[in-house]
Amino acid sequence: MTSPGVLVLAGTPIGELRDAPPRLAAELEGADVVAAEDTRRLRRLVTGLGIRLRGEVVSYHEHNEATRTADLVQRLRGGARVVLVTDAGMPSVSDPGFRLVSEAAAAGVRVTAVPGPSAVLTALAVSGLPVDRFCFEGFPPRKAGERGRMLSALATEARTMVFFEAPHRLGATLSAMALAFGDTRAAAVCRELTKTYEEVRRGPLRELVAWAEAGEVLGEITVVVAGADPATSAVSADRALAMVRERVAEGARTKDACREVAALTGGSARALYDAAVRDHNL
Repeated sequence: MTSPGVLVLAGTPIGELRDAPPRLAAELEGADVVAAEDTRRLRRLVTGLGIRLRGEVVSYHEHNEATRTADLVQRLRGGARVVLVTDAGMPSVSDPGFRLVSEAAAAGVRVTAVPGPSAVLTALAVSGLPVDRFCFEGFPPRKAGERGRMLSALATEARTMVFFEAPHRLGATLSAMALAFGDTRAAAVCRELTKTYEEVRRGPLRELVAWAEAGEVLGEITVVVAGADPATSAVSADRALAMVRERVAEGARTKDACREVAALTGGSARALYDAAVRDHNL
């Protein structure tokens, strides 16, 4: 009976090629199959490492992972050593990979990793914000309403929070954070980490909003936001009312909006509704 193979999640550099872990080259060279989020980027990585791939190269990305996973698991069951790489960082962390890991593990296949650079940990380390406890929230929703609700639910989160964001949505997301968390909440925007034009902007959210809206921001973006201070984490009446306005503007009934915001902030739905009735903007 053939022994199952091994699935190797290989961390790749987030910018600086010299950050590639020594094992990465050996795993890529020894793989029976290399599954890559972008095969063109893989070729550039291989060239930069000065190695040659001996195994088969297949694409594995968000548009084909549902169909490609079954084939890869079958190969793993047959004894293949499959190395999974994404464009940058660790596979399955806001990148393709979770489905393959889950199904490979369920099939009794050994799953291991080549530890490598991480935008999440790098941003945390340079942010200047507390790192003893943190949570990773990935990309906020693209739609304003969904984004606002997601951030409102995090308003009292005490841990430092890490987000990814596209540069063209950065200003809108920072503004939504300022509304949900308060514009004095400390944060850091980390841009192009480890690359030539690396930049880290630190300050209260209101300053970061002004910076982001003053000009075009380019590159890979990671946002780190301080957690709520337990002593001052209550959402102010003005911010709660602003959240209600946002939901009403999207079509919600005032009563429903007040009930939802009260549930998120721990406030009184009745008091919020009374304030909304007195508000001329509602």
